[in-house]
Amino acid sequence: MRDQIALLRRVQDQQYIEGGSGDVDVIAAFVNPGGACVHLISVRGGRVLGSKNFFPQVGIEEEVAEVMAAFLSQYYLGNAERELPGELIVNVVHEDFAAISEALQTLRGRELTISHRVRGTRARWQQLAVTNAEQALNARLANRQHMAARFEALAEVLGLDEVPQRLECYDISHSSGEATVASCVVFGPEGPLKSDYRRFNIEGVTGGDDYAAMHQALTRRYGRIKDGEGKLPDVLLVDGGKGQLNMARDVMQELGFSDLTLLGVAKGVTRKAGFETLYLNDVHHEFTLKGDSPALHLIQQIRDEAHRFAITGHRARRGKARRVSSLEDVAGVGPKRRRDLLKHFGGLQELNRASIDEIAKAPGISKKLAESIYASLHSE
Repeated sequence: MRDQIALLRRVQDQQYIEGGSGDVDVIAAFVNPGGACVHLISVRGGRVLGSKNFFPQVGIEEEVAEVMAAFLSQYYLGNAERELPGELIVNVVHEDFAAISEALQTLRGRELTISHRVRGTRARWQQLAVTNAEQALNARLANRQHMAARFEALAEVLGLDEVPQRLECYDISHSSGEATVASCVVFGPEGPLKSDYRRFNIEGVTGGDDYAAMHQALTRRYGRIKDGEGKLPDVLLVDGGKGQLNMARDVMQELGFSDLTLLGVAKGVTRKAGFETLYLNDVHHEFTLKGDSPALHLIQQIRDEAHRFAITGHRARRGKARRVSSLEDVAGVGPKRRRDLLKHFGGLQELNRASIDEIAKAPGISKKLAESIYASLHSE
């Protein structure tokens, strides 16, 4: 990784030396029997803005050039608002590139070049993208194998007949009962399924009552599953120990999911990772795992991800609530004016980003009132 960063810096420095100041996307596709990766490096004005990996679904015999052609079509033509550079540097050629280039030029309204044979700095960019694509795919495949081994270990520990394909874990986050948020994260044998993650803003419970908060989150989530929305997990992990596990079991029984495997995770006496106490299905089936257990590592990974996801959701909700509260405290900003302000800017986040002059341009807002609003929103 350090070598790759150093290479990026050297190539970027050379870009300036050679006077390159154009806008370029450098794209490399790499395919092996385990899958495919497309790596994209964005250069604007001679400066690297960033890079990103994409892992498209590919057929068993799909060629790397076909992967590249499909990516260019989907990535650039599939989004009319996506910024197009003046040049695309690719590592393979395909017969469809001419048609893709023509379509991109029509979309762009000016000339665009798809280059394959490049020299100097551009050749180094190209090779770097190829190397990154290969390394990213290999790392992804290694992680997938590692994760699959952890799932197999968990199945053995829990005495399951089959390796679970879907794990869900829940956690609660709040600040002394304020802005309580419950998180749901989902993992499969290939890793986190982030599109299935969910957060629940908890309402109507006593602040700090984690049991009631968890009850509400599980009831909302699994009530929807009962109504045909979403998938039932093979194992439900609940962070919090005996009390939370009992509550989760009650909810599952109420909703008709009493056969669902439940796993409670409680911190040990020392509250250190590696000393967790686990409860399978009920509080009477208590056990621990060795610190080097792959199954325990999977449990810790999912629990920590649920914790992270809950905290970020809580902080966002708390910050929004405090900004709204700050807006309510401004003299001269009543409910109607507050609604008009939020409607004018399209939301609280946009209002929070606005300058005093921009706020003053809103209907009914004087410069003095805009200054008060700005000061209140940025008082923390």
